[in-house]
Amino acid sequence: QVQLAESGGGLVQAGGSLRLSCVASGFSFSSYALGWFRQAPGKERESVAAVSRFGVNRYYGDPVKGRFTISRDNAKNTVYLQMNSLKPEDTAVYYCARNGRALSGSNWYNSGSYDYWGQGTQVTVSS
Repeated sequence: QVQLAESGGGLVQAGGSLRLSCVASGFSFSSYALGWFRQAPGKERESVAAVSRFGVNRYYGDPVKGRFTISRDNAKNTVYLQMNSLKPEDTAVYYCARNGRALSGSNWYNSGSYDYWGQGTQVTVSS
């Protein structure tokens, strides 16, 4: 069955960096776009970034533009989120998800476009 497993979260000081990984299984990895979302306590789930099937198109939410980079390695069935210059407001559980539709600028941020989700990994940024 389809599985997505995130890792790489942890506690980091403001200004630091983390790289999240999401290993996928159970489907043809290169046939799907993928995205990262996050959810902080008491807040709605927020789109972070998305990448097309072969990494040509990438989209980012405004709060992370210029600081986060999404990438993928189709040979390893893995999508990454490199997070630099972290801020306390980046504290959240981060989820990777498979986009079940053709990725576009008008749907990458819509959680309804994603059909499978990982369990999440906690990122905590201290001030």
